[in-house]
Amino acid sequence: MRIGLITPEPGHPLLAAVTSLLTREHVVEVLDPRTDPAPPVAADVYLLKSRTAPALALARHLEGRGAAVVNSASATALCQDRTAMAALARRAGLPFAATRTYESFAAWAAGAAGDASAFPAVVKSRQSRRGDLVARVDGPDQVSDLAAGWAQEPVTVQEFTPNDGWDHKLWAVGDRVFAALRRSELSPQGRGPTRPLPVDELPPGWADLVREVGAVFALDVYGVDVIATGAGSPLIVDVNAFPGIRGQAGAPEALAALALSRARTPRPPAGPGAGVGAGPGRA
Repeated sequence: MRIGLITPEPGHPLLAAVTSLLTREHVVEVLDPRTDPAPPVAADVYLLKSRTAPALALARHLEGRGAAVVNSASATALCQDRTAMAALARRAGLPFAATRTYESFAAWAAGAAGDASAFPAVVKSRQSRRGDLVARVDGPDQVSDLAAGWAQEPVTVQEFTPNDGWDHKLWAVGDRVFAALRRSELSPQGRGPTRPLPVDELPPGWADLVREVGAVFALDVYGVDVIATGAGSPLIVDVNAFPGIRGQAGAPEALAALALSRARTPRPPAGPGAGVGAGPGRA
C-alpha cells in the first residue's frame, strides 16, 4: 500500500517511528505542503500532520479526488477555532469549559476593567496556532502587560476553574487511549515535565470520554486536555487534531495499524458534529 504523510516535518519522532514500521512492507511518501503539489496518483491514505493553510488546502484537494485523509481537513480546521470547538463540545453535552468570545483582547479588557468578578480568567487566542496567546489573568496589572502585545488579537475567555495545576494529557489513536500528566502552563511555576500515567489509573469513565470526543469531532488521531475540578469531575479545556503523542509506548504501532485500516476501509465522509444529538449526551 501507499501511505502519504502531509507534513513539513517527516522527522518528527512519531512520524519517523511510523514510517519505520510501515516501510517494511509498504511505500511511504512525504508531501511537504509548503512546496509539493498533489501527486498525479493518490496514495491509499494520507496522514495530515500539519494545520497550516497550505496543508489544509492540499488535504481538501486530495479528499475531493476521493482520497482518505486522517484526520479530515474539516475536522482539523475546526479544532483550530476555539469558539467553534467549545460550541460543538457543549452542544454535544461534553463537559467543556464555558467559553466566551471577544473580537479583540482590548474589547475583553475594556469590559473587565473595574469588574473584580472578571478575574481570574483564562484568555486564549481564538485561533489555535504556534506561539498563540494562552494566559491566566489574575488582575488589571496582567491585563495591561498583555495588552501591549495582544490588544487586537481575537480571543476566547474561560472562567478559571480551581485545580491541582496538572493537566491530564489524553491522546487517542483510533480506539486506543494514551495518558500522561503535565504541569499546566497556567500554573504559577509554568509548564512543567510530563509524567507517565497508565490508562488504567484514569478515573472511571475518562477513557470513554476521550473516545466520545473523537466521535463528536470526527477525529481519528487527537488529544484532549482535561483538568480535574475540585469535585473530581473532568473538565475539557482543549481538543487538538493530530498531536505529537511523544514518548507513549505503543503509539507508533497504533498509528501504523490505523493508517492501514483506513487505507483498506476508508471512513465514510462525516463532518465534525455529525453524530451530535444521536446519543443521550451528558448532563
